[in-house]
Amino acid sequence: MGNLVYLYRNEFARSGITFGSALAIAISWSINHSILWAILHGLFSWFYVVYYAIKY
Repeated sequence: MGNLVYLYRNEFARSGITFGSALAIAISWSINHSILWAILHGLFSWFYVVYYAIKY
């Protein structure tokens, strides 16, 4: 069972965009309507989400 969990987590990590990045992109797009800002905030992912939660 432990190997199955490890394989699932390993595949999830390699699948591309993470939940934090997707959330940061969605928040950034809803505020700025700019692809460049959305990409930048997506790179910062959870840092931008926490910043947004504190600021707003």
